[in-house]
Amino acid sequence: MASSKILESKKAIVSEITDKIKTSESVVLFEYQGLTVAEVSELRRKLREAQGEVKVYKNTLLKRALDELNIDLNGFLEGPNAIMFGRELLEPIKVIADFAKNHDKMQMRVGIINGDVAELSVINEYASIPSYEGLLTMLAAGMMEHVRNLAIGLNMYAENLEN
Repeated sequence: MASSKILESKKAIVSEITDKIKTSESVVLFEYQGLTVAEVSELRRKLREAQGEVKVYKNTLLKRALDELNIDLNGFLEGPNAIMFGRELLEPIKVIADFAKNHDKMQMRVGIINGDVAELSVINEYASIPSYEGLLTMLAAGMMEHVRNLAIGLNMYAENLEN
């Protein structure tokens, strides 16, 4: 039988995982086997810039935390997994999806977005959404087109009045 210190440390880890999942808008479970230490460090650095972090937990402890939250990821909790916690929704997902595209050994498996299980296709859809700045640029360009068309129309009307 395990000692009480070990049990307490495991309970603390499980509560840490549940707290991180509850406070994260995006969570992605991915397979990292085959990545070098330098590549994992690079991923952690990029995620830190995007309000995210990567942790590696034992699958049994992760399963206990997910059971407490009534989230079923049993088919994905096999083999070496890492988990990404993102305080924001889009940016951490974009970082991890981009990193997975450039590193064949890393495979995203499943995610949790705002407390709901998200398949890989949903995660990839979120990753394809332009950034906030990109969306603002698209909005401004769309608005400028209407202003430009109005200016051309008023100019043509003014020329017709002169003639």
